[in-house]
Parts: sequence; C-alpha cells; structure tokens
Amino acid sequence: MHSTRAWVDYLSQVELPVLANTLRRINQLTESNNSTVSELAAVILNDAQLTSQVLRLSNSAFYNHSRVQVSTVSRAITLIGFDAVKSMAISSLLVDTLIQHNPRPYLLKALARALHAAVQARCLLPGNNEQAREEVFIGALLTNIGELAFWSCQTEQAAELAARLPADKPAELQKEILGTTFVEITRGLVENWKLGRFIQDVVSSGRASSPAVALVRESVELAREAEDGWRTPSVDKRLARIAEHIGEQPASVRDQVKLNAAEAEDIAVSFGIPQIRGLMPGSGDHDGDSTPEAPQGDPGLQLSILRDISAALATQPDLNGICQMVVEGIHRAVGLRRVALLMADRSGAELLPRKVLGNGTAAWRDHFMVHRDGADRLRGLLTDRCAIVPAGDQPLLPNCDAWIGTRPALVGPLYAGPRRVGLFYADNGDLQASLSEDQLTAFSHFVQQAQLCITLLAR
Repeated sequence: MHSTRAWVDYLSQVELPVLANTLRRINQLTESNNSTVSELAAVILNDAQLTSQVLRLSNSAFYNHSRVQVSTVSRAITLIGFDAVKSMAISSLLVDTLIQHNPRPYLLKALARALHAAVQARCLLPGNNEQAREEVFIGALLTNIGELAFWSCQTEQAAELAARLPADKPAELQKEILGTTFVEITRGLVENWKLGRFIQDVVSSGRASSPAVALVRESVELAREAEDGWRTPSVDKRLARIAEHIGEQPASVRDQVKLNAAEAEDIAVSFGIPQIRGLMPGSGDHDGDSTPEAPQGDPGLQLSILRDISAALATQPDLNGICQMVVEGIHRAVGLRRVALLMADRSGAELLPRKVLGNGTAAWRDHFMVHRDGADRLRGLLTDRCAIVPAGDQPLLPNCDAWIGTRPALVGPLYAGPRRVGLFYADNGDLQASLSEDQLTAFSHFVQQAQLCITLLAR
C-alpha cells in the first residue's frame, strides 16, 4: 500500500468494514427527511454493545440535562433527541471499534485529542441549536479519522512510523512511509464512508464554508496545541481567533476551554476509555500550564529513609510498615512518579496490588494482576532480580493504563525461599523520561530492605 486509494480501500474493506458500513447507515438515516425513531433505534439495537453504550451515555450529565432515567433506545431518542443519540452512536461505535482493534499508545493519544476537540467545539458553539451542537461534536471527532483508523491497525507501516516518531515534519514522514498523509486518508474515508457534507467541508483544503466549520477547525488545532500547555504563544493566538469567531473576550474563552477540557475527561469515562484522561491537557497529573519534568532522585533523602527502615527492622520487623516505607522511598527519594507493590493472593497463583502510590494508579487496584508463573502478557515484569524493563510499543493493560508496557519501568521481585511472593513496580507514567543505572541501584537498595524483612520474619 503506497497511495491514498490503497489505504482507503484497505481500511474500509479489510480492517474496519463493520465500522464503515454502520457509519454509512447512520448517516443515510440522518440525511433522509423520512427517517423515524424506530429506524435509528433498529440500527443501534442490532449491536448489543452499542446499545449498552448509547444507554449509558443517555444517562450521563453531558447529554441528559433533565436527569430523567432512560432505559430504552427509543425513549432516549424521544427524550434527548434524534441528533444527540445519533452523535452518541457514532462516537461509541468509533471508540469501541478502534480500542478493541488495537489500543496502541498513538491511537489512545489521537483519541484523546479527538474527544477533547469534539467537546471544545460543542461547548464553544454559540446558541442553543442542539442539531448544530451535535454536528460540530461529530465533525471534530472525525476530523482526523484517517489517523485514528491507521493507528488502530497492525501493519508494518504503523510499527515503522511509531518507531520514528516524534518527528519535526510529521507529514513528510507519513508521506515517506505510507505514500500519503493522514489528511489525505481522512478525506478519502470521509467520502468513501459517506460521512456527510459538513465533515467534508471541515476536512477540505478550502476556506471554511461556515462559522461552524471554522470553529471545528479551530477546536481541533486547539486540542493539539494545548498538549504543550495552556500558556504558550500558539494557544494564546488560537484563543484570540476563537474569541473573535464566537464574539467573546479571550480571557473568558481561556477560562471556558479549561472547563471544557475537564468536561472532556469526564466524557472519556462515560465512553469507557478512562485511560486517556491523563493524555488530555489539564488532567489530574499536572496543571496543564507547563510540561512536567521527570522527577529527580534525592540521594540525601534516600539515605535518610533507608536509615529509618533499618531502624524499624532492628526493633520489630513489620512487613506492612516496611513495605509502606519502601514504596514511599521509591516514589520520593528515587524519583518515580508511580509505584506499586504486588503480593501473592491466598491461592498463590497471582500477584495483586497491595500498595499503590502516584497519580493515575487508582485503577491498578482492580486491574494490575500478574500471574506468578508468567502465563499472561505481563510476564516480562517477572525478572529474577531488580532490573529496568525497556519500553515496548503495546500497552500491557490497555483497559486500565496506557503507559504500563510503553514506558521504561523498574521492577524488583520478592521471595520467600524459592517462591516469588511479591513484586515492586515503578515508572514515570506518561513522561518520555528514561531510567538511569543510578535509579536502578537506589531502587534495588529499597527492594532489598523489603526482602530482608521477609527473610527475618521467616526465621
């Protein structure tokens, strides 16, 4: 495949035919003046997972302002509106299909950007025209459908492009590897999948045909630029342009877009993709006004905490207390943003989270489970000694965390005799930071203290 047409045909006929056909059907209903509630409901009800997702969104605060509980698709269309339910169906179908296909990090990042842009466009659009609001939401969500579709596929080109990113001139790199660009693939898919005139206008190369089209384009660029923080020259210029478009003051728009970004995080949860929240500007991991730096180790603090642990071991060893001190030491003194201690369950078959520390670790308690015999995708974490696990190109826990497996990590086992009974895991989350040998050495010192406690208790 080395042309736009080849990629459009491949994505439409080989990789994503169900998505393409369902989107065509939904848009045909929308463009027909004779479409009925039952026809749209029938399309949604043909897919049990889509039905469940639409009903969940229908009861979310983002769509259901009346807070009246909805339990059928037909009722949702009547109460919330034809266009709103159509918007939910398209969004849910897109997200679920792509995530199930291949939740690689670049796809998650592109989805986060698309959803953020969609929420910005919907919330910034002046007036109370619900049809227009849903139109700009879907327009922004699908503006980069070519990029989303490409990253959802397991192809040699996707692996090669991922390995060579980030790049100063991404379009040129896409042209070199794919023979085309994401923009051209998007235009081809919009036409092939019959996504409608409005989206065609959004992705065209010409001037904006309407204020709504202009707002979608601005929102898409804002979502991309805000990834570097809200206080940058490019964001300042973008906010000034948006303020002019919608007749507001730039300061007011700045406040509004930050609120919209927080709204986008909540919507990500409603769509069943909470793992992308940390990829949005202004997420809970940082304040969004600056690019976070990798934490640095503090040798003085390391020594102080290690002394405290040694003193505790010399009196009355308590595994729970010692492990808590070790986790804190790894987080604060070694300089790792996220730390977990996993211990064997009662059956001894799995290692389960017992202590977690750091932003973005709450979901680990329910999902971060490692088979002790290495019979799962997390077997690479089961090293014989403390080690740096290099980054891969696939998340190991795609439904929980975008970064485990795609960022380097420190791991250290705990043993009771010959049996592995625990595992320390630490990484820097979304940061691109590498891990040093000095950090590995310091990490090892802390793990050794927990190991010493187990050994003393065994005696």
